[in-house]
Parts: sequence; structure tokens; C-alpha cells
Amino acid sequence: MSAGRASLVIVGAGPRGTGLLERIAANAPELYDGSGLDIHVVDPYPPGAGRLWREEQSPLLWMNSEAQDVTMFTDETVDMAGPVLEGPTLDAWAGLDGRTFADRPRQGAYLRWVYERAVEALPPGIRVHRHACRAHRVSGPREGRQQVWLEGRSRPLLADLVVLTIGHLDAELDAEQGTLATYAREHGLVHLPPDFTADSDLSALAPGEPVLVRGFGLAFVDLMVLLTEGRGGRFEGDTYRPSGREPILYVGSRRGVPYHSKIGYGWEGERPPLPRFFGPAEVDALLARRGGGIDFRRDVWPLIEKELGFAHYHRLFTAHPERTRMAWRDFEEKYAGAGAGAGAGAGAEIRALVASAVPDPADHLDLTVLDRPLDGVRHTSYDDLQDGLRTYIEDDLRRRHDPSRSPDLAVFLGLLSVYGQLVRLGDIGPWWHGFFSCVASGPPGPRLRRMLALSRAGILRFLGADMTVAAEGGVFRAGSVTVPGATVEARALVEARLPHPTVERTRDALLRELYADGAAATPEGLLAVDPADGRVLERSGTPHPRRFALGPHTDARGSGAFTRPRTGGPAFRQNDATARAALTFLRALSCRVAA
Repeated sequence: MSAGRASLVIVGAGPRGTGLLERIAANAPELYDGSGLDIHVVDPYPPGAGRLWREEQSPLLWMNSEAQDVTMFTDETVDMAGPVLEGPTLDAWAGLDGRTFADRPRQGAYLRWVYERAVEALPPGIRVHRHACRAHRVSGPREGRQQVWLEGRSRPLLADLVVLTIGHLDAELDAEQGTLATYAREHGLVHLPPDFTADSDLSALAPGEPVLVRGFGLAFVDLMVLLTEGRGGRFEGDTYRPSGREPILYVGSRRGVPYHSKIGYGWEGERPPLPRFFGPAEVDALLARRGGGIDFRRDVWPLIEKELGFAHYHRLFTAHPERTRMAWRDFEEKYAGAGAGAGAGAGAEIRALVASAVPDPADHLDLTVLDRPLDGVRHTSYDDLQDGLRTYIEDDLRRRHDPSRSPDLAVFLGLLSVYGQLVRLGDIGPWWHGFFSCVASGPPGPRLRRMLALSRAGILRFLGADMTVAAEGGVFRAGSVTVPGATVEARALVEARLPHPTVERTRDALLRELYADGAAATPEGLLAVDPADGRVLERSGTPHPRRFALGPHTDARGSGAFTRPRTGGPAFRQNDATARAALTFLRALSCRVAA
């Protein structure tokens, strides 16, 4: 480290760290005219891609967004103080059809290029130093240089500022998972706890043997791919030709169904004017009463529900007026006034309004059914359930690829708008993130069609909703409320979901030490940060002047790994705010040193 030069350490070189570096390059010409700056990037995985998107993984694993919907670059829709530096979306960079779901190695190559471009765009006085290892501790006084301790090195990096962009993290087993793991060891069973599927050792899952799988989201889709195509099976149209090396997967979850399919058509015509009922003013009002406590279901969800309904019915009335019985202006006026000041009464008033104005129930927005489609559904046998679930998936695919159902796409846009506002509220609990993922971040249509083919081939069996798992009789035994009294036994159990680390249970030593050293955490175990610029909050509520954090381990996490173009992505806004705060601090520090 050169004497007299300011120093910034970024821990984490994946998409979030790369996005921060891009914003530093964009803002440095305006904000940093110091005597030089050393930026140290610390990550054992490749810069740009990081762990999750590294190029060395199976090309069978896809992105979960169309290539045209993936960008690492800002545009004029982002509400930020820094300059817009435009760049290509994934499809433009890779020369792909925009509707393609690119494989993850291709995305890793794109991210590597973005990282290299950001480094090249830095002014001559700013140098980047890469450290291909882990950081395990940050120490140092509030008003002085920080020490960033790296694995395998006896001396720390000295940093005027530290930014943690660590990404998704591993977690220690919770009590339930620990009990299941112990039982598996004692009885010679296979238990795979929550993990990143691409990193899991699946070799213990034997061909032809039943495997219980708990979790029906995107981690399950990866598991399904690796245990079928990844073992030599192939799809011929809607038929699966097994290799004979596949296990038999019995999958269930809380909902008992896969996430809703990605929507398979584009937007045309007028967009709903969002935000309408859940915007900055409503968030300001919620923040003003935070001292008295905010309950998500009581205080926030009714506003979200009304916002999503507005997006849905705006599209229905303006694009498909033949399916309504009322002029949009009249409906909008009554919808806006429904339940004003009445709290829970809004729902009943809106349902009555919709019933009178929209004759077809298929055009009604029912968020409860979207979230829990198997509630109240019962089957007498697992064989009956297979037929029912296949019909459900087929219906979902048909609807999500039918442009005449474009109010569904309007709801998706509403969900993006809502997420942009929720970032300001911090940690709102896990339910919302699960709901968003289920409705707005499901698998591509081709994945669900292949899921149907695997079901017809007998490789995949559905268990139903509110899945239970018991370790007894020397096996794992699963059941669900959907098929009362029925169970399935297996000697293998896979938890198909990402780990849910808290600052106390994460396997990341740096975050554990940071928490032990006085960093604040939310009730859900997320690192608490200042929403204005990402500074880490201490338990007193005071921002640490020299430590920042961005990403899913914080209470300012966003809606996904990447931002869709022209949606004003909150992650871009956060990256820009943190970059500008860091450069402003470092410039002032450099001036004091020079004086």
C-alpha cells in the first residue's frame, strides 16, 4: 500500500461488488481528485461472476431471466445522483435472442467483462488490486483506518473504508437440520441440507431410489436438471428418455406447487401509472410511525394489495374493455375511495366493486389463490394428486403465455414497483420475499414443460402442500395435508432451498465477527444498514463512518440478482449512493492528509 494514498477494500467481487466498482468509475471524475486511490477487491471466486455465476459450472443450468432482461448498467429511469453510463444487456453483449434463457456460464462471462470494463474505466490515479482469498475479520477504530484480515496472511490490509458486497452466504445448520443430519448419520441415510445446488455433492443419490425433496422453488429446478439431464437423460419434445441413472424424486413444499411460470410474452400499450397506492408518500408515513412498530400484514400488506390490484385492473380496463361492465374512470374513482380510512374494510369494498364491474372470475385478482393454490384441496391418493398437479401446471403455463391475460404482466410490473419502495422499510420478514419469488420469479416455461415430462415418465412425483418430514423407523417419512394420512418413505432427503443465514448462524467468519463487535442486526438476522448510503449500523443506531454493506445479507436487499432495464432498479440506486458516499469521504480524507 503506497504511502499517502487512500485505500478502499471491497469484500466480494460478484455482481454486487462489480456494480459498485462500475459506479465508482462513473462518479470518480466528478468526486475524486485526491492523490490516488488503491481499491482492494477480496474474493476467492472469479471477479465479476463470483461464486454463484462462475463460468466453471454446468451449462445445463440456466439464468432465470430472459437475456434481454439482464443488465449491469444504469439508465435514465434510475433515481440517482451519479451519471448514467449505458452498456449492453446480456443479449446484446452475447448476440443472443432476447427471449433466450442463457446458461449461467454465459452470464459469468458477461459479468467478467463488466468487471474488466469497470476497472479500465477508472481514472489513472485509481488502481485495483485483486486478492483471491477470503477476508475473515475487520477491525479498527471508528475514526481510524480499518484492518481487513485475509486468510493465510499474517498482516492485514489497511483500509480507510470497507464495503461488504458478500452476496449469498452459507449457514450453520439450525436445530431441525442438525437433528435430521444426526439421524442420517446414525442410520446410514442421506441428508443434504439447504445449499447452493450447483455446489452440492449429489453422488449419494442412487439411481432408481426414492428421494424426498422439500422445496419446490428454483433450487429444486436446478436439482431436477442435474439429476436427469445431468445424468444422461434427454428430452424429445414432451417426452423424457431416461438414462437409468436417475433417482425417483418425491417433491413437496409449503405451497405444494412450483413457482408460477415466467410470463412468455412482452408488454404492449400503456403501462399502469405506478406507484399509485404504495409510493414514497406511503413509505414516508410508515417510517414516521416506526417508533410505534410496523406490522407488515396489518400496515404494509393492505397498501401492496391495493397497488397490485390497481395495476391489474388498469390493464384489464384499458387493454381488454370488452371484459368489463364499467368505464375505467368510474372504476378507478371507486377503487381509489374503497376503504379510505377504514383499514380492513377496503378488501370487502373492492371485492364488491370488482364483482359488479368484472363479470368473469378468471379476470379477478386473487392474491391468496396465487400464493396458496392448494389450500382446501384434498386428494384420496398420491396417484390422484399427480393428475391434479399436472393439470394445475398445464393451466399455469397456458395462462402465463397468453397475451389476453396481460393483467398478469401488469401485476408483475406492480411487484417490481413495490419492491423498489419496500427497500426503504428495511427488514420486513421472510413472507414477502417468498410471495414475490412465487409470483414474479418462477422458472422459465420450458423448465415447467420438462417437469411435466418427468412426471409422466415417473421420475418426478408430487407430495402436496404443507409437507411434513419425520425421521423415524430408520427412514425419512414425508406426508402432506393434500393427501391426508398417506406417507412416502425414503432413505434420502434433500432440502432444496438456499441457506438462510443470520449474522449469528452464517458460516462467514467476517460477518459473525462484525456482529460480535457491535454491528446491529434485524429480528430476521440481517445486517442492519443505513438506507441512505449503506453504512453499517451499530446497535446504538449510529452508522459506522468507515464500514458499508450492500446485498442480500443486509436489510436493504433487493428483488433479485439482476435488474431489468428501464425499471429504475433499487440496486443501481444503492450502488450509486454508496459509491458517492465513499468517494466523498475519501476525497475529504485525502485533502486533510495533503494539508
